[in-house]
Amino acid sequence: MNRISLISLAAMAMLSACTLREPEPFGPVPTEAQLAWQRMEINMFCHFGPNTFTGAEWGSGMEAEDVFHPTGLDCRQWVDVARQAGMGGIILTAKHHDGFCLWPSAFSTHTVADTLDVLRAFVDACRAGGVKPGVYISPWDRNHPSYGTDEYNDVFDNTLREVHGTYGPLFEQWFDGACGEGPNGKKQHYDWPRFMQTVNELNPQCVVFSDIGPGCRWVGNEEGHCGDPCWSTLNTEGATPSDNKPAPTELETGHKGGASWVPAEVDVSIRPGWFWHPQEHPKSVDQLMEIYFNSVGRNGLLLLNVPPDTNGRISAEDSAVLVAFRTERDRIFAHDLAQGAKAHALHRRGHGAKQVLDTAYHTYWAATSRNAELTLELDSATEFDIIVLQEYIPLGQRITSVNLLLDRDGGLYSYSLGDEPLCTTVGYKRIIRLDHPVRWRQLVFQFEGMAPPVINRIALYNSKAQ
Repeated sequence: MNRISLISLAAMAMLSACTLREPEPFGPVPTEAQLAWQRMEINMFCHFGPNTFTGAEWGSGMEAEDVFHPTGLDCRQWVDVARQAGMGGIILTAKHHDGFCLWPSAFSTHTVADTLDVLRAFVDACRAGGVKPGVYISPWDRNHPSYGTDEYNDVFDNTLREVHGTYGPLFEQWFDGACGEGPNGKKQHYDWPRFMQTVNELNPQCVVFSDIGPGCRWVGNEEGHCGDPCWSTLNTEGATPSDNKPAPTELETGHKGGASWVPAEVDVSIRPGWFWHPQEHPKSVDQLMEIYFNSVGRNGLLLLNVPPDTNGRISAEDSAVLVAFRTERDRIFAHDLAQGAKAHALHRRGHGAKQVLDTAYHTYWAATSRNAELTLELDSATEFDIIVLQEYIPLGQRITSVNLLLDRDGGLYSYSLGDEPLCTTVGYKRIIRLDHPVRWRQLVFQFEGMAPPVINRIALYNSKAQ
């Protein structure tokens, strides 16, 4: 073999090695707990407390303890409903702004009796039913006499230690940033670093929610939608959950190139209010589907509030809508029309384009350029109106724009949304609804990103199919 051939073989080997090298993470990336949280996609919120019985949304804190008297508490029923609705976790308002504790706390006199430990019944039912329990514990307390003083930070920290030490582990800690006036007119200055440290110390896998995370962030509205774009990254330096936080519009979109991984959680209620009120009724399946597309479908996690009634059960009306909501999702996403297609791309980094068609989470196509194309060739012309894209977020969120070219008469033309691309950000999941069904055999996806795209999944669906 001559010298030129040897040099050529060596160059080819080096090129192959470079091609097979795994891509490096780009920017901040999720922890294992954040990734597991994001993959849950939909969880249940349960607002339950004295407000359930008084008709209030924000209690005064002066309600008598015995106003809370569920006549048939059944947390197992909550778990059954959550599972039928396709939800993997439930977050209970263990203490709302009225300060009433749904467990017999040693740090408050405004609590349930020892014989009615709702929090214990809740976490036990969740674990028995294979659903993850989480808690909402409001730092604002309209009952506790020390609220508005330095002493209250000790009280609240001890409360967190009591809950996480006695009832943990918990998959999510929900911190509302509300901060009202104490009985002496003094506003409470929360010791947020201390509170965060306590949760992390006792429950290191717990995802902590607040306006700025660190585990996940408020999406900036209670209407059921992420912004567009929606980045999982956020700049939080100098901010706190209750003061000097990003504006709601910033929380809706996140920050492109932000320094921390703080994905959006979309909290919205199935009813007009957060607590159960007999005169209110749940949203329709169509309304819930619109919320799903604009939350999970825009890189968020949907936290759907389903309040138990005065019996301590989720109403039959709400349960029926939730089951129908699950049935509709299952119908639409039952058959991925891209299965069996051929996928190819000119440039890849060790992972072929076909990886976007399998259902394994930890496989992906990794491009070698910030601007990259991937082509899907279906077996035959196929009608679809929904496209699902997923980035492999353990390597970061990269994509800034996606365009789509469709074949026609042997050529390609752009599927246009006016002057806008097919979508901007992708993140964990982007569900794109086309404005009308199309019927094509070849699709070319054009990706642009801050770094070479890493695509976990591409799927096609027909929402009109029965």
